[in-house]
Amino acid sequence: MQHAVGSPLPPPHRPGQGPHADWAPAGHHPGAPQGPAPVPPPPPGFPGAGPAPTAGPVPPAPPRHTPAPPPPDTTGHVPLPPGGPVGMPAVPPAAAAVPDPAATTLAVLLIGPAGAGKTSVAKYWADHRRVPTAHISLDDVREWVRSGYANPQSGWNDNSEAQYRLARRTCGFAARNFLANGISCILDDAVFPDRPVVGLGGWKRHVGPGLLPVVILPGLDIVLERNAERTGNRRLTDEEVARIHGRMAGWYGSGLPIIDNSQLDVPATARVLDEVLARAIASPPSW
Repeated sequence: MQHAVGSPLPPPHRPGQGPHADWAPAGHHPGAPQGPAPVPPPPPGFPGAGPAPTAGPVPPAPPRHTPAPPPPDTTGHVPLPPGGPVGMPAVPPAAAAVPDPAATTLAVLLIGPAGAGKTSVAKYWADHRRVPTAHISLDDVREWVRSGYANPQSGWNDNSEAQYRLARRTCGFAARNFLANGISCILDDAVFPDRPVVGLGGWKRHVGPGLLPVVILPGLDIVLERNAERTGNRRLTDEEVARIHGRMAGWYGSGLPIIDNSQLDVPATARVLDEVLARAIASPPSW
């Protein structure tokens, strides 16, 4: 058995000796003077020790400091307001100028089929705001589930719907907390108009009535082209993309604002989104 190089190992214990019999006190301090150890003075009352010292007054013990408990509902030293349902944005007076959505704290839901470009537009829009803004993608949150992920390529079933509901509730909780602390949010999801159970009603319930939904719906050839550039779980078959796109056409006539970005790049679509949101702030849609 090997030992690290350094201080010598203690000698083995020999019968009849204590564990420290071979270790003199000076052995731990090289250069210490050798000789008998000093004899301590005899205790009071021992013959030859002299009179016992008189006891003096005992000083009081110092007061013990008890730290104050931390204030409730804080993270470190920064109090955070609790998230609540998002109310409708304030409608400006009629005489005021058109509201500037780039400088207003908003909650936006960007709706569109796979390949519509909603995630790219949402990221760009959030990056170019003059107020703090967060982007929350439902697909990203769904993919937090690693083992047991309900892959949309496998079809819609009870498991995928349960994971969708859980992800939507998680997104809504995050959005409410961001907005309560002055950070705008834009969420994106492929919400179907013919699925009220997993549609706008759920988003309104989890985020609040102030959520502003906007639909992005380019032509079928555009979404097929964009879907072909995807990889992994995000890429769907052409048949599935066409089916989703056809169902999204149900948003026409719903009263929600719709942006056809077939001939628009991402920055141009974001500018049109700002125009749509300015009108929505002035006259919130009923949904």
